[in-house]
Amino acid sequence: MTVRGCMTLLFILLCGIVHADDLVTSPLPAIQQLSTSQIISSTSSPTTSKHSSAATSAAVTTEFPTTHHKTTNSTTEPPTTPHHNTTNSTTVPPTTPHHNTTNSTTEAPTTAHSNATTAPTPPPTSPPVPNPTVGNYSVKSDNVTVCLLAKMGLQFSFKMSENASFQTLNLDPSPNVTEVSGACGSGGNDSSLVLKSEEITVHFIFTNVSQKFRLHALMLSVNLANGNVFNASNNNLSLWEASVGSSYMCKKEQSYNITDKLTINTFELQVQPFAVQNNKFNTAHECSMDDTSLLIPIIVGAALAGLIFIVVIAYVIGRRRTYVGYQTL
Repeated sequence: MTVRGCMTLLFILLCGIVHADDLVTSPLPAIQQLSTSQIISSTSSPTTSKHSSAATSAAVTTEFPTTHHKTTNSTTEPPTTPHHNTTNSTTVPPTTPHHNTTNSTTEAPTTAHSNATTAPTPPPTSPPVPNPTVGNYSVKSDNVTVCLLAKMGLQFSFKMSENASFQTLNLDPSPNVTEVSGACGSGGNDSSLVLKSEEITVHFIFTNVSQKFRLHALMLSVNLANGNVFNASNNNLSLWEASVGSSYMCKKEQSYNITDKLTINTFELQVQPFAVQNNKFNTAHECSMDDTSLLIPIIVGAALAGLIFIVVIAYVIGRRRTYVGYQTL
Protein backbone atom coordinates (compact mmCIF):
# COMPACT_ATOMS: atom_id res chain seq x y z
CA MET A 1 0.00 0.00 0.00
CA THR A 2 2.80 2.34 0.83
CA VAL A 3 4.48 1.70 -2.49
CA ARG A 4 1.23 2.29 -4.36
CA GLY A 5 0.72 5.58 -2.61
CA CYS A 6 4.22 6.76 -3.39
CA MET A 7 3.78 5.89 -7.03
CA THR A 8 0.57 7.89 -7.16
CA LEU A 9 2.22 10.95 -5.69
CA LEU A 10 5.16 10.67 -8.05
CA PHE A 11 2.79 10.48 -11.00
CA ILE A 12 0.93 13.52 -9.89
CA LEU A 13 4.20 15.45 -9.41
CA LEU A 14 5.39 14.58 -12.88
CA CYS A 15 2.08 15.67 -14.36
CA GLY A 16 2.36 19.03 -12.61
CA ILE A 17 5.89 19.58 -13.90
CA VAL A 18 4.73 18.79 -17.46
CA HIS A 19 1.79 21.22 -17.24
CA ALA A 20 3.97 23.94 -15.85
CA ASP A 21 6.37 23.56 -18.75
CA ASP A 22 3.44 23.73 -21.18
CA LEU A 23 2.18 26.99 -19.59
CA VAL A 24 5.53 28.66 -20.03
CA THR A 25 5.75 27.82 -23.75
CA SER A 26 2.01 28.19 -24.67
CA PRO A 27 -0.03 31.49 -25.44
CA LEU A 28 -2.64 33.15 -23.21
CA PRO A 29 -5.56 30.76 -23.90
CA ALA A 30 -3.62 27.98 -22.13
CA ILE A 31 -4.18 29.79 -18.86
CA GLN A 32 -7.77 28.65 -18.71
CA GLN A 33 -6.75 24.99 -19.08
CA LEU A 34 -4.08 25.40 -16.46
CA SER A 35 -6.42 26.96 -13.99
CA THR A 36 -8.80 24.00 -14.43
CA SER A 37 -6.08 21.44 -13.86
CA GLN A 38 -4.86 23.39 -10.83
CA ILE A 39 -8.28 23.21 -9.25
CA ILE A 40 -8.31 19.41 -9.69
CA SER A 41 -4.78 19.06 -8.37
CA SER A 42 -5.51 21.20 -5.33
CA THR A 43 -8.26 18.83 -4.27
CA SER A 44 -5.94 15.87 -4.53
CA SER A 45 -2.75 17.02 -2.75
CA PRO A 46 -1.44 20.08 -0.91
CA THR A 47 2.03 19.68 -2.33
CA THR A 48 0.78 19.87 -5.86
CA SER A 49 -1.12 23.09 -5.11
CA LYS A 50 2.08 24.77 -4.09
CA HIS A 51 3.74 23.98 -7.38
CA SER A 52 0.59 24.97 -9.26
CA SER A 53 0.44 28.35 -7.52
CA ALA A 54 4.02 29.02 -8.41
CA ALA A 55 3.40 28.11 -12.02
CA THR A 56 0.23 30.21 -12.17
CA SER A 57 1.90 33.26 -10.72
CA ALA A 58 4.73 32.86 -13.19
CA ALA A 59 2.27 32.67 -16.07
CA VAL A 60 0.33 35.72 -14.89
CA THR A 61 3.35 37.88 -14.54
CA THR A 62 4.50 36.90 -17.98
CA GLU A 63 1.25 38.06 -19.68
CA PHE A 64 0.81 41.53 -17.98
CA PRO A 65 2.69 43.52 -20.63
CA THR A 66 0.11 42.51 -23.24
CA THR A 67 -2.72 43.77 -21.02
CA HIS A 68 -0.88 47.06 -20.31
CA HIS A 69 -0.62 47.70 -24.05
CA LYS A 70 -4.36 47.41 -24.46
CA THR A 71 -4.94 49.87 -21.62
CA THR A 72 -2.73 52.43 -23.30
CA ASN A 73 -4.79 52.21 -26.50
CA SER A 74 -8.03 52.78 -24.64
CA THR A 75 -6.82 55.92 -22.83
CA THR A 76 -5.74 57.76 -25.98
CA GLU A 77 -9.22 57.83 -27.57
CA PRO A 78 -11.37 60.02 -25.22
CA PRO A 79 -9.38 63.34 -25.29
CA THR A 80 -10.00 63.82 -29.01
CA THR A 81 -13.82 64.06 -28.86
CA PRO A 82 -14.20 66.49 -25.88
CA HIS A 83 -11.58 68.82 -27.25
CA HIS A 84 -13.45 69.15 -30.56
CA ASN A 85 -16.84 69.80 -28.93
CA THR A 86 -15.45 72.47 -26.60
CA THR A 87 -13.94 74.40 -29.47
CA ASN A 88 -17.26 74.54 -31.38
CA SER A 89 -19.30 75.69 -28.40
CA THR A 90 -17.04 78.59 -27.50
CA THR A 91 -16.77 80.12 -30.98
CA VAL A 92 -20.51 80.42 -31.78
CA PRO A 93 -21.97 82.61 -28.95
CA PRO A 94 -19.66 85.68 -29.25
CA THR A 95 -20.67 86.26 -32.89
CA THR A 96 -24.40 86.93 -32.27
CA PRO A 97 -24.14 89.57 -29.47
CA HIS A 98 -21.51 91.51 -31.38
CA HIS A 99 -23.77 91.74 -34.45
CA ASN A 100 -26.80 92.95 -32.43
CA THR A 101 -24.78 95.68 -30.72
CA THR A 102 -23.66 97.09 -34.03
CA ASN A 103 -27.23 97.33 -35.36
CA SER A 104 -28.55 99.10 -32.28
CA THR A 105 -25.88 101.78 -32.31
CA THR A 106 -26.33 102.66 -35.97
CA GLU A 107 -30.14 103.12 -35.88
CA ALA A 108 -30.40 105.85 -33.21
CA PRO A 109 -28.18 108.52 -34.85
CA THR A 110 -30.01 108.12 -38.16
CA THR A 111 -33.43 108.91 -36.63
CA ALA A 112 -32.21 111.97 -34.76
CA HIS A 113 -30.53 113.39 -37.86
CA SER A 114 -33.65 112.86 -39.96
CA ASN A 115 -35.85 114.80 -37.52
CA ALA A 116 -33.42 117.71 -37.51
CA THR A 117 -33.34 118.08 -41.28
CA THR A 118 -37.10 117.76 -41.90
CA ALA A 119 -38.17 120.61 -39.61
CA PRO A 120 -40.72 122.77 -41.53
CA THR A 121 -39.68 126.28 -42.41
CA PRO A 122 -42.30 129.05 -42.22
CA PRO A 123 -43.35 130.38 -45.64
CA PRO A 124 -42.29 133.93 -46.46
CA THR A 125 -44.99 136.51 -45.83
CA SER A 126 -45.61 139.17 -48.47
CA PRO A 127 -46.27 142.75 -47.38
CA PRO A 128 -49.90 143.93 -47.61
CA VAL A 129 -50.91 145.72 -50.81
CA PRO A 130 -51.98 149.36 -50.24
CA ASN A 131 -55.32 150.68 -51.41
CA PRO A 132 -55.40 151.68 -55.08
CA THR A 133 -55.50 155.23 -56.36
CA VAL A 134 -58.95 156.47 -57.38
CA GLY A 135 -59.18 157.38 -61.06
CA ASN A 136 -61.69 159.31 -63.19
CA TYR A 137 -62.63 157.80 -66.56
CA SER A 138 -64.92 158.92 -69.38
CA VAL A 139 -65.98 157.72 -72.83
CA LYS A 140 -67.00 160.20 -75.53
CA SER A 141 -69.15 159.82 -78.59
CA ASP A 142 -67.66 161.47 -81.67
CA ASN A 143 -64.82 162.60 -79.38
CA VAL A 144 -67.03 165.47 -78.23
CA THR A 145 -69.95 164.44 -76.01
CA VAL A 146 -69.36 162.37 -72.89
CA CYS A 147 -71.65 159.34 -72.83
CA LEU A 148 -70.13 157.35 -69.95
CA LEU A 149 -68.59 158.46 -66.65
CA ALA A 150 -66.80 156.36 -64.07
CA LYS A 151 -64.88 157.08 -60.88
CA MET A 152 -63.27 154.27 -58.88
CA GLY A 153 -60.14 152.67 -57.48
CA LEU A 154 -59.63 149.09 -58.72
CA GLN A 155 -57.81 146.21 -57.04
CA PHE A 156 -57.68 142.66 -58.43
CA SER A 157 -56.95 139.45 -56.49
CA PHE A 158 -56.43 136.30 -58.56
CA LYS A 159 -54.72 132.90 -58.57
CA MET A 160 -53.39 130.87 -61.47
CA SER A 161 -54.65 127.46 -60.25
CA GLU A 162 -56.77 125.89 -57.54
CA ASN A 163 -53.80 125.11 -55.27
CA ALA A 164 -51.97 128.41 -55.88
CA SER A 165 -52.11 131.41 -53.57
CA PHE A 166 -53.84 134.70 -54.47
CA GLN A 167 -51.89 137.56 -56.04
CA THR A 168 -53.07 141.15 -55.68
CA LEU A 169 -52.56 143.98 -58.17
CA ASN A 170 -53.75 147.59 -58.28
CA LEU A 171 -54.67 149.45 -61.46
CA ASP A 172 -52.72 152.66 -61.91
CA PRO A 173 -55.13 155.32 -63.29
CA SER A 174 -52.42 157.67 -64.50
CA PRO A 175 -53.08 158.81 -68.10
CA ASN A 176 -49.54 157.87 -69.16
CA VAL A 177 -50.02 154.32 -67.75
CA THR A 178 -53.65 153.41 -68.43
CA GLU A 179 -55.43 153.93 -71.72
CA VAL A 180 -59.22 154.52 -71.64
CA SER A 181 -61.60 153.46 -74.41
CA GLY A 182 -65.15 152.15 -74.80
CA ALA A 183 -68.48 152.48 -76.55
CA CYS A 184 -71.61 154.54 -75.91
CA GLY A 185 -74.91 152.76 -75.54
CA SER A 186 -77.93 154.12 -77.38
CA GLY A 187 -81.00 152.59 -78.91
CA GLY A 188 -80.77 149.46 -76.77
CA ASN A 189 -77.04 148.95 -77.27
CA ASP A 190 -74.71 148.19 -74.41
CA SER A 191 -72.16 150.62 -73.03
CA SER A 192 -68.60 149.50 -72.38
CA LEU A 193 -65.51 150.78 -70.61
CA VAL A 194 -62.04 149.38 -71.37
CA LEU A 195 -59.03 150.21 -69.17
CA LYS A 196 -55.70 148.95 -70.51
CA SER A 197 -52.21 149.21 -69.10
CA GLU A 198 -49.01 147.34 -69.92
CA GLU A 199 -49.86 144.75 -67.27
CA ILE A 200 -53.67 144.79 -66.82
CA THR A 201 -56.61 144.94 -69.24
CA VAL A 202 -60.14 145.10 -67.81
CA HIS A 203 -63.37 145.35 -69.80
CA PHE A 204 -66.72 146.43 -68.23
CA ILE A 205 -70.01 145.95 -70.13
CA PHE A 206 -73.21 147.68 -68.97
CA THR A 207 -76.66 146.77 -70.20
CA ASN A 208 -79.93 148.73 -70.18
CA VAL A 209 -83.08 146.73 -69.42
CA SER A 210 -86.44 148.44 -68.68
CA GLN A 211 -84.78 151.79 -68.01
CA LYS A 212 -82.46 150.26 -65.45
CA PHE A 213 -78.80 149.68 -66.04
CA ARG A 214 -76.45 147.19 -64.42
CA LEU A 215 -72.98 145.76 -64.85
CA HIS A 216 -73.61 142.73 -67.05
CA ALA A 217 -70.12 141.35 -67.85
CA LEU A 218 -66.50 141.75 -66.79
CA MET A 219 -63.33 140.41 -68.44
CA LEU A 220 -59.79 140.61 -67.05
CA SER A 221 -56.40 139.79 -68.54
CA VAL A 222 -53.12 140.06 -66.59
CA ASN A 223 -49.60 139.72 -68.05
CA LEU A 224 -47.34 138.30 -65.36
CA ALA A 225 -43.61 138.95 -65.04
CA ASN A 226 -42.73 135.27 -65.66
CA GLY A 227 -44.45 135.32 -69.06
CA ASN A 228 -47.70 133.67 -67.98
CA VAL A 229 -51.08 135.27 -68.74
CA PHE A 230 -54.10 135.15 -66.43
CA ASN A 231 -57.55 135.38 -68.03
CA ALA A 232 -60.96 135.37 -66.32
CA SER A 233 -64.45 136.51 -67.29
CA ASN A 234 -68.09 136.42 -66.20
CA ASN A 235 -70.96 137.28 -68.58
CA ASN A 236 -73.84 136.83 -66.13
CA LEU A 237 -73.37 139.56 -63.55
CA SER A 238 -75.98 141.81 -61.95
CA LEU A 239 -74.04 144.56 -60.17
CA TRP A 240 -74.21 148.35 -59.76
CA GLU A 241 -77.88 148.58 -60.64
CA ALA A 242 -79.67 151.95 -60.88
CA SER A 243 -82.21 153.81 -63.03
CA VAL A 244 -81.18 155.22 -66.38
CA GLY A 245 -80.48 158.96 -66.04
CA SER A 246 -78.97 158.51 -62.56
CA SER A 247 -75.65 157.15 -61.29
CA TYR A 248 -74.70 154.33 -58.96
CA MET A 249 -72.44 155.27 -56.02
CA CYS A 250 -70.78 153.33 -53.23
CA LYS A 251 -68.03 155.11 -51.32
CA LYS A 252 -67.24 152.15 -49.06
CA GLU A 253 -64.85 149.43 -50.14
CA GLN A 254 -66.72 146.58 -51.80
CA SER A 255 -65.52 143.11 -52.81
CA TYR A 256 -67.06 141.04 -55.62
CA ASN A 257 -66.31 137.41 -56.46
CA ILE A 258 -66.28 137.39 -60.25
CA THR A 259 -65.07 133.75 -60.50
CA ASP A 260 -63.57 131.25 -58.09
CA LYS A 261 -60.14 132.54 -59.15
CA LEU A 262 -60.86 136.28 -59.40
CA THR A 263 -62.03 138.87 -56.89
CA ILE A 264 -62.39 142.60 -57.61
CA ASN A 265 -62.33 145.31 -54.92
CA THR A 266 -63.68 148.81 -55.60
CA PHE A 267 -63.02 152.05 -53.67
CA GLU A 268 -65.16 155.23 -53.88
CA LEU A 269 -67.14 153.82 -56.78
CA GLN A 270 -69.51 155.95 -58.91
CA VAL A 271 -70.61 155.06 -62.45
CA GLN A 272 -73.16 156.38 -64.98
CA PRO A 273 -73.06 154.45 -68.26
CA PHE A 274 -76.17 156.04 -69.85
CA ALA A 275 -77.80 159.48 -70.27
CA VAL A 276 -74.92 161.64 -69.06
CA GLN A 277 -75.78 165.35 -69.06
CA ASN A 278 -73.39 168.28 -68.98
CA ASN A 279 -70.43 165.93 -68.51
CA LYS A 280 -71.40 165.39 -64.87
CA PHE A 281 -72.89 162.64 -62.72
CA ASN A 282 -76.62 162.86 -62.16
CA THR A 283 -78.42 162.03 -58.90
CA ALA A 284 -76.73 159.07 -57.25
CA HIS A 285 -78.33 155.85 -56.12
CA GLU A 286 -76.31 154.88 -53.05
CA CYS A 287 -75.43 151.34 -52.20
CA SER A 288 -76.77 149.58 -49.11
CA MET A 289 -73.49 150.01 -47.24
CA ASP A 290 -73.70 153.79 -47.55
CA ASP A 291 -77.39 153.76 -46.53
CA THR A 292 -76.48 151.90 -43.33
CA SER A 293 -74.06 154.64 -42.35
CA LEU A 294 -76.93 157.20 -42.51
CA LEU A 295 -79.36 154.98 -40.61
CA ILE A 296 -77.49 155.20 -37.30
CA PRO A 297 -77.75 159.01 -36.95
CA ILE A 298 -81.46 158.81 -37.83
CA ILE A 299 -82.12 156.27 -35.08
CA VAL A 300 -80.19 158.31 -32.49
CA GLY A 301 -82.07 161.50 -33.43
CA ALA A 302 -85.45 159.75 -33.20
CA ALA A 303 -84.59 158.39 -29.73
CA LEU A 304 -83.60 161.85 -28.48
CA ALA A 305 -86.81 163.37 -29.87
CA GLY A 306 -88.91 160.73 -28.10
CA LEU A 307 -87.13 161.35 -24.81
CA ILE A 308 -87.73 165.12 -25.06
CA PHE A 309 -91.39 164.52 -25.79
CA ILE A 310 -91.78 162.33 -22.68
CA VAL A 311 -90.09 164.96 -20.48
CA VAL A 312 -92.41 167.69 -21.77
CA ILE A 313 -95.56 165.56 -21.13
CA ALA A 314 -94.39 164.74 -17.61
CA TYR A 315 -93.78 168.42 -16.88
CA VAL A 316 -97.22 169.48 -18.12
CA ILE A 317 -98.99 166.83 -16.02
CA GLY A 318 -97.05 167.87 -12.93
CA ARG A 319 -97.95 171.53 -13.37
CA ARG A 320 -101.69 170.78 -13.74
CA ARG A 321 -101.80 168.77 -10.51
CA THR A 322 -100.13 171.58 -8.60
CA TYR A 323 -102.62 174.17 -9.94
CA VAL A 324 -105.69 172.05 -8.95
CA GLY A 325 -104.38 171.75 -5.40
CA TYR A 326 -104.09 175.49 -4.93
CA GLN A 327 -107.71 176.06 -6.07
CA THR A 328 -109.12 173.65 -3.44
CA LEU A 329 -107.50 175.56 -0.60
